[in-house]
Amino acid sequence: MVSWSDLEQLSPWEWEVPAAFRSDMRTPAAVYMDESLLRQALEDRALEQLVNTATLPGVAGRALAMPDMHQGYGFPIGGVAATRLPEGVVSPGGVGYDINCGVRVLRTSLQAKELAPHMDSLMTALYEAVASGVGAKGSLRLNTRQLADVLHQGAGWAVEPGYGVPADLSHAEDGGCLPHADAAAVSDRALKRGLGQLGTLGAGNHFLEVDRVEQIYDPLTAAAFGLELGEVVVWIHCGSRGLGHQVCTDSVREMQAAVKRYGIEIPDRELVCAPFESPEGDRYYRAMCAAANYAWANRQVISHLVRETFASELPASLRTAELGLVYDVSHNIAKVEEHLVDGEMVQLCVHRKGATRAFGPSRSELPEAYRSVGQPVLIPGDMGTGSYILVGTDKALTATFGSSCHGAGRAQSRQAVRRTVRGADLRDNLQARGIVVRAGSLSGLAEEAPEAYKDVDAVVEVTHEAGLALRVARSVPMGVIKG
Repeated sequence: MVSWSDLEQLSPWEWEVPAAFRSDMRTPAAVYMDESLLRQALEDRALEQLVNTATLPGVAGRALAMPDMHQGYGFPIGGVAATRLPEGVVSPGGVGYDINCGVRVLRTSLQAKELAPHMDSLMTALYEAVASGVGAKGSLRLNTRQLADVLHQGAGWAVEPGYGVPADLSHAEDGGCLPHADAAAVSDRALKRGLGQLGTLGAGNHFLEVDRVEQIYDPLTAAAFGLELGEVVVWIHCGSRGLGHQVCTDSVREMQAAVKRYGIEIPDRELVCAPFESPEGDRYYRAMCAAANYAWANRQVISHLVRETFASELPASLRTAELGLVYDVSHNIAKVEEHLVDGEMVQLCVHRKGATRAFGPSRSELPEAYRSVGQPVLIPGDMGTGSYILVGTDKALTATFGSSCHGAGRAQSRQAVRRTVRGADLRDNLQARGIVVRAGSLSGLAEEAPEAYKDVDAVVEVTHEAGLALRVARSVPMGVIKG
């Protein structure tokens, strides 16, 4: 286990476990935290998991953890690791089971005071329109050919028939589609699980939230993002549902044999991996890209359902709401990117697990509208506190492969919080504070209580002060939907 004494403090916000800490480490492991968050991280195996990622073949730069880090499967959640190509590995544990779990934010051009009298009926209509919960089925029913098109085209599949507008694609990370996706790499079991779940939230920490922009920190960047003080914004947080989970399950099983076949020694069986260009590594990457595309299409369809609901449920005077997409970011993904390592631009497989891409204005991948300021970075908090919109920086490109935190990060397990929080009490408390709640399960609601999460303000403070992403705006919930 890693202890406080094993860490070297590099700045008020940056700590490092040297490569000499363990003989199998190929590179140092660094964390971005203040002392309070670091003490929390030392309470589970997250730092040990981070050190383990520093042993992966081909790992470049440093293994990294964001301030919302906590224990996960293989990699810590909040972990970032890049492997140099072609010799580096790809690891399903570096992406996670909910492939391309991510967030998008829609601005509405409505002021919160205008919408407030209609929140109760609006949230009921949104809850009915967007299916949520474990195993939930959506209104779309795909056949196998259509599903293959979704896996290859991502959000573009949804925009083409009218479930969105072309501007949605330019305001999504990677245009809402990874080109190496291959439906043939996805198992029949995964395909079956994905047939009926497009346009659904799922359960756990996924949500649909109607918020009010409470604070603007950077007026110029907020204006570039189209955000105004007091404006209503809609947050959508979900991923690739059962299809992505099955892709990870299948790949972990296959790679358990691959590590032996390629003579890869790993300190934790959850870190199973394969050389990126091996048959196993290539098959996982193509399947992962397909699942990522499913997730982008999923969030795109949900956006369409939200837009339809706003248009049908609000009075005529408010139906001018545009609901334009601010941005869509990924949290659990591995991508081939070029970054500067030891003074040289190299091609890497960047694993971001519970971490968000945070590219600064120098990167050509950004949409034209944001190239002067940087990429929007969307950081959801808990449903009782608030969420942040940040902007990526060029400093992050050199320090963290262009990565930042992805949310508040869990502080308690679901089982632990259920022992102290009653769902009915939580619902009543939130509604007493003016937050309209719609949830399919009170026990599921309790698992996502605000006390289950770290202080998002502290997480964002570290991210901002470390220069990985800078505060632009903060929003607070008016209405929440949980599965």
